[in-house]
Amino acid sequence: MSPITYIISAILVFVFSGLLAMAGIGAAFLFVPLFYYLGVPLAEATPTALLLNVVSLLFATINYWRGKLINFRVGLPVLIVAVILSPLGARLTPHVDKRLLLSLFAAFLVFAGAMMLFYRAKKRAQSLSRTVEVSAGAGVGGVAGFLGGLLGVGGGNFILPVLNWLGLDPKVAAGTTALVVVFSSFSGFLGHATLGGIDPLFIGVTAVMAAAGSIVGSQLMKTKLSSAQLKKIIGGLLWLIAAKMIFDLIK
Repeated sequence: MSPITYIISAILVFVFSGLLAMAGIGAAFLFVPLFYYLGVPLAEATPTALLLNVVSLLFATINYWRGKLINFRVGLPVLIVAVILSPLGARLTPHVDKRLLLSLFAAFLVFAGAMMLFYRAKKRAQSLSRTVEVSAGAGVGGVAGFLGGLLGVGGGNFILPVLNWLGLDPKVAAGTTALVVVFSSFSGFLGHATLGGIDPLFIGVTAVMAAAGSIVGSQLMKTKLSSAQLKKIIGGLLWLIAAKMIFDLIK
């Protein structure tokens, strides 16, 4: 890759890691298409984005844990299944047609953008049974883990609404989702890393910028844009990227 690709990628990672740290979610679903349009091969963009998810969300997860905002009883079934299936999705990535992979990613961006723009968390009036919690958690963990590994997105956009539906407080749902995504992203990254073709320098540079952006973003969270404003901006950006990908696929 050219030096300009490293520089632009580092700047984008710093900015979007900071913004999405303020919103409380990982940025992998943005990094894959951004890296791709900068000329980074999908085989390299995907594992890099997954590792950046780990780096940026690790800080948030520690803060959630200190604030007692992680529900391990609900989160563990999600985490276990996601960690198991994420490497499977990662190993299938090289065998999936690139156009199909980009189509799936565009569909995911449309879904993620809609979640950002229109989804509003609601707490259930009545708690669900343990059986329903485990079944729903394992189901969404499987979907999020497999697609997260395949597309390099972490899967948090699938997990968060289900945890809210299960009755978790929005802050606890966010904390629990962050915990799951850290481990599922790392599992998916390991699945891709065993396939080779990863640039250690590119990963090192972007990982440092992701950590710096996450720290700065979390510090600025209370004085800058509100969560609702951030979600609108990010949702619109996701739809713009999805539109660009769809246009490229059909032209």
